[in-house]
Amino acid sequence: MQGLNIAYMLDLIPVIAGYVPLTMFMAVVSMIAALVLAAILAIIRVMRIPVVDWIVAVFISFFRGTPLLVQLFLFYFGLPQIFSFLVEIDGVTAAILGLTLHFSAYMAESIRGAILGVDRSQWEAAESIGMTQIQLLRRIILPQAARTVAPTLMNYFIDIIKSTSLAFTLGVTEMMGAAQKEAAGSFLYVETFLVVAIFYWVIVEVLSVGQRWMERHLGKAVVR
Repeated sequence: MQGLNIAYMLDLIPVIAGYVPLTMFMAVVSMIAALVLAAILAIIRVMRIPVVDWIVAVFISFFRGTPLLVQLFLFYFGLPQIFSFLVEIDGVTAAILGLTLHFSAYMAESIRGAILGVDRSQWEAAESIGMTQIQLLRRIILPQAARTVAPTLMNYFIDIIKSTSLAFTLGVTEMMGAAQKEAAGSFLYVETFLVVAIFYWVIVEVLSVGQRWMERHLGKAVVR
């Protein structure tokens, strides 16, 4: 039984670390875009806007019901065959687009649940003093829903970070793409993928610490 090549693993650390910024860039941009889109989708579903609500429901069903990898291939390889202007789209953009749409569908349902979880009496009280639905959502409902759904959204951000590893299938050299190239050249697959796995693990653990702090902080706010 051959042991791990520790020297190779140590040499690989700075190589993989060099691609952490790209991985985090894709994750952060996708998270922000998905959050904005998800909030809009959730509000449409809550307000039950005719026709648009049905379109949103189909959108959410599709992106929740199909694999992310299939969606990435569809955006990068499929749609450019139909829409010629998409030929110029690069792997990073396609990955961000896929991650955004995929996770916005999940976030929308979480946000919608948080909105509907706000006590109905608050809706009725706001309506009784003449607030419009937009004012009601902006001033009363959304701030309370945000406290409820924040830890869940952090979980989605963690999932997005891990899902960026699929971007290498579109030719993007992020952490997983770099690891794939290094492994193909060295044939040290265990060592290479163990190093990249540890990178993802450390990033997720750091975010998990932040998530636990957030949950404690929001819990104190609710108690008050």
